[in-house]
Amino acid sequence: MLLTTGQAAEELGCAVTTFRRLVHAGVLPGLSRRGNRVMVPLPVVQALRDRALAPLDQLAAPELAVLRVDTARPAPEGNRRWIGFAAELPPADLLAALRGHWRCDAAAVAAGGVLPITLSGYVVAVLTGLQHWEKSAPGRHAFPDAVLAGHLTDLVRPVTHLTAPDAADRAVAGLLLGTRLESNSGGAIAYVTTRPTSGHAASSAPHQGS
Repeated sequence: MLLTTGQAAEELGCAVTTFRRLVHAGVLPGLSRRGNRVMVPLPVVQALRDRALAPLDQLAAPELAVLRVDTARPAPEGNRRWIGFAAELPPADLLAALRGHWRCDAAAVAAGGVLPITLSGYVVAVLTGLQHWEKSAPGRHAFPDAVLAGHLTDLVRPVTHLTAPDAADRAVAGLLLGTRLESNSGGAIAYVTTRPTSGHAASSAPHQGS
């Protein structure tokens, strides 16, 4: 059975624009077209619907920053080619696209020790090596020593690539990649607690600079 993107979004309880980010990022296998419509196999939607929540309680830090991204597009700055996420990007381009120029509390990002990258609420990449940061523009920070601990190219199975040289970084990437991690913020960076509160695995926390 094939669904339109609108039907798939309805099954997942999200906006169609949210679901289309996953389509455009190239992380959903088996898509086809009927005229101008993208058709999605029902098992793909079911796999996304049933995906486990990120096990944040297994992480050491009590609070974690989360970078919420859009589908990759050409970057406005000259020091990187892309901004955002796409499955087809090589690891070097992906790292450059994700490691900075956000409005954030840089110290809080560093304190978390790991930065999950989410696209439409799913963890598609993980950064580590966040101990050092620099201002890239007023109110914005970059993490020049960040490491791409891992990323995925298929969200449904999922197919993950653990790329960090450090075993602990690879382990945390393997723990988070492909899981669901919802967060809310007015900017790209959100902050979530890693300890369950009121039955929820994570809750958004307001933060200066977010």
